[in-house]
Amino acid sequence: MIHVLAGIELKPGTREAFLAIFKANVPAVLAESGCLRYEPTVDVDTGLPAQGGVRPNTVTIVEAWQSLPHLRAHLTAPHMATYRERVKDLVVGVTLQVVEPA
Repeated sequence: MIHVLAGIELKPGTREAFLAIFKANVPAVLAESGCLRYEPTVDVDTGLPAQGGVRPNTVTIVEAWQSLPHLRAHLTAPHMATYRERVKDLVVGVTLQVVEPA
């Protein structure tokens, strides 16, 4: 199993619009072979020094996949191309961290 943390940096004021588009795509992703978890998350204001400040223009996608080939197939799925086209004017940048249990 692998886990993916995808950081989506958004243009200011577009988070709710992004989340609406993202959430509409979630059922299609969850139906993909090998998808175990796929959900958007936003920062919580904890006051913990190690966390840093809350990022109002960032959404972190938390994913779990059975394998790297499943993730690769996800990235080329037709519904993901449609999703990327729909959010392209909202997104400033994307970071990706792929990890596995140690």
